[in-house]
Amino acid sequence: MKKYQRQGHKGPNRQTHLDVAEPEELMKFLIDKLPNKSRNNIKSLLTHRQVLVDEQVVTQYNYPLQVGQKVIIDWVLVRDEKPGRGLRIIYEDKDIIIIDKPSGLLSIASDKEKQRTAYRQLTDYVRLNDVENRIFIVHRLDRETSGVMLFAKNEDIKRSLQDNWKETVVDRAYIAVVEGKIEKKEGKIKSWLQETKTRLVYSGSSPEDGQEAVTHYMVLEAGTRYSLLEIRLETGRKNQIRVHMKDIGHSIIGDKKYGAMTNPIGRLGLHAHILSFYHPVSGELMRFETEVPKKFSQLFK
Repeated sequence: MKKYQRQGHKGPNRQTHLDVAEPEELMKFLIDKLPNKSRNNIKSLLTHRQVLVDEQVVTQYNYPLQVGQKVIIDWVLVRDEKPGRGLRIIYEDKDIIIIDKPSGLLSIASDKEKQRTAYRQLTDYVRLNDVENRIFIVHRLDRETSGVMLFAKNEDIKRSLQDNWKETVVDRAYIAVVEGKIEKKEGKIKSWLQETKTRLVYSGSSPEDGQEAVTHYMVLEAGTRYSLLEIRLETGRKNQIRVHMKDIGHSIIGDKKYGAMTNPIGRLGLHAHILSFYHPVSGELMRFETEVPKKFSQLFK
């Protein structure tokens, strides 16, 4: 994990140093240790990267603290070097990086775009410390899908995660806004996906038709024009959610490729909301949850 150099480390009022005496989550620890600060104040410290654990910046509310660790609150806000515009690092250690990818940013290079990708931005970022550092794609999000995404820092970690993906990943949830009102509160969609030469994915009804794909959805809100869904995957096929929403007659907003007739927020209405998995080295259960884009919920006000 990158160590950040911050100003004012020697000033008596510029930092607060705290020792961890028992295992607990970072947010609870900070609330207990900073009784004069509100919950929002503490969230702001985390958001602005002013909390360090063993001299390493941590922004995750539920980061698990261990006995003997040292927590530092840096009261002087200093903007550290970050990756390219729009890409936000949620968590980083010596093995993995978790980001919140913005809509419109490719995960990895395409035939038409080589530079403006999450992969390139993170590669440039890790090479600030050492030009030999590398980044490895573990899984992908479509260009117009935003949300939590996992990268590995070496090839062995990448292979371990990919080869054991079903056993490693505990929870993976998306939030989607789809066209129309879905009457059924929850459901399961199963099909076999294949791809045309023009890269359009479509469903078949038997195993001979392609790769099995299983999607579960639950309706969070339903208006007359749109429905807000929480979606979980049993399988992780290319364009799976987008194809399955089209299959049930409720295409994701902004998804012209898969049947959408509307684009009320100027982007695809799909966001990778939760990713929970066992750390490939420590075995620790980790959970990352990204904020749902405000444009999604504004459609239901």
